[in-house]
Parts: sequence; structure tokens; C-alpha cells
Amino acid sequence: MKCRACRAPAVVEIRRHNTTLCRHCFLGYCRNQVGRAIRDHDMIGPGQRVLVAVSGGKDSLALWDMLLDLGYDADGVYVGLGIDGYSQPSADHARAFARRRQARLVEVDLRQQYGYDVRSGAAADHRAPCSACGLSKRHIFDRAAVEGGYDVVATGHNLDDEAAVLLGNVLRWDLEYMARQRPVLPGGHGFPKKVKPLVRLAERETAAYCVLQGIDYQVEECPMAAGNRHLGYKEALGLIEERSPGAKAVFFGQFLERAAAALAGASAEAGGAVLHPCPSCGAPTSSELCAFCRLVERAGGDPRRRVPVSGR
Repeated sequence: MKCRACRAPAVVEIRRHNTTLCRHCFLGYCRNQVGRAIRDHDMIGPGQRVLVAVSGGKDSLALWDMLLDLGYDADGVYVGLGIDGYSQPSADHARAFARRRQARLVEVDLRQQYGYDVRSGAAADHRAPCSACGLSKRHIFDRAAVEGGYDVVATGHNLDDEAAVLLGNVLRWDLEYMARQRPVLPGGHGFPKKVKPLVRLAERETAAYCVLQGIDYQVEECPMAAGNRHLGYKEALGLIEERSPGAKAVFFGQFLERAAAALAGASAEAGGAVLHPCPSCGAPTSSELCAFCRLVERAGGDPRRRVPVSGR
């Protein structure tokens, strides 16, 4: 099996492109896909500082690695969720990568900083663990970016993730969420700009990138994600992709091309909730108290603690 680009021995097959690539050409392909997503969607401007949301998994570490190789000023932020047997290895992978690349990693531990973990927070706030996790990470990523003076928050959502979220939203015809499902969410009203530079890369491709780059990552899935509907949607789309390579890319790509802008425009015309600073933490909210502070208070923690922005 030869590389379609240079005829060297191939190591990766990309069925949706009907191609095979050697290590050198595959790594270049991944960086080119990320660079193209950044350019096409105006994700990161010249000289802007990027904060990468790092979990210790393949997607976020591959993204951080590629952004550094592409010349971006990119630091990482890791949130310790307090999940026994999972959070510590994840943190170790994030720290090891930062040391290897001599990059800056900001760390926030929920137990140490706010007095709760995902399990206790979910129980106290009557949420599913994934909901409590997502709420906590979004809040901390936003605060770390704002307080650290970063221009952009980059997350490791890949093509499989975005296609699965879209499928779930379409099955429910949740137009409000579909209107927000874009590779870029502009900043404003106290929120930082958020971008997803991996939307042109599949999950298997980010995994292969890490293997070929020698990046160690957390392989195990979060034990608290069992039964998550998102994983079921990914599995269903995987079966479709197996029979029809490229289906996921077409599904999500055509959504962006044909529907995303119209839905976003309609949502903007309808107007949004009036935001004001949360009296406890200062984050923008439409409620008397933001959702994060309510969760922390119900879990018996202190939501007023500031996010530390001094990295390793």
C-alpha cells in the first residue's frame, strides 16, 4: 500500500477521501485540515492568544500540538473533575504533553478550588453527571480565558462529535441548539470567542495523529459517560459511515453550508435574553444567579473563588 501523495509506504487509510498516506503526509494532511478550518471560519486572528481546553484525551492534545506547530500562541487549561481513577491519569497526560512541548498549562481542580466534584455537584443540583461536567468546564474555560487575557478558547470537538450533536438536535428538531452549532461562536457580553478547529478531522484521524506523533493520551472513556445519548448517536453514525464513507462529513458540511447561517440569523432576529453580571462570580447570566454558582452553592462549595491563571 503506497502513499497517494509521495508513493512512500502508507500507514493510514482515509476511506472518506479514498486515499492512503504515509506518516509525513498524514501529519501534514491533519495540520492542513486544521489550518483550513481556521482560515475558512476566521477562527484565530494574527497575534491572538489561544487557550486550548485540554482533557488529556486524543482530540485536545492533538489540537494543542497542531496549533503550536502552526505557529499559534496557544496555552492549555485543564479542569480536574474529581472522578476517581480517571481524572488523575488524564491530568498526568496533559502535564506530560505540556512538559514535552514546553507549553503553559493552567490547572483548575474543582475539589480544591470550589469544594465539590462532578459526582457531588450532579447529585446536589439534580443533574446528570455529564450535564454538571459540561456546565463546570464551560464556566471555568470562559473565566480562565477572560481573566487570563486570552482572545480565543479552542475546544477539541471533532467531525464525529459535531455530526453526533447535529443528529441529536435534528431528531428533536431543536432549532435553538442547531442555531448555535457552528465552528465559531463570537465573543461578547463577557463571553470569550469559542472555536472548534478539528471540525474537518474525524476521531480516527486525531487518534492516528497522536500515535504517529508519539503523544500519550487518556484512552479510556469517562466512566460517568455510560449511557450518554451522544455516544449512541456517534455509534449510529459510525455504522452509516462504515457502509457509506464520507457520510458524516457530508451530513455536517451540508448543514453548515445550507442551514447554519439561516438558523443563526433567525435566532439573532428573535433576540436573546438580557444578560447581567452574576452577583456571585461576575459571569454573564440571564438569571438572578448563574447556573454554575447555583450548582456550587447546592454542592456546599464556594463559587466566588477566582480561577488561577498562573500556569506550570
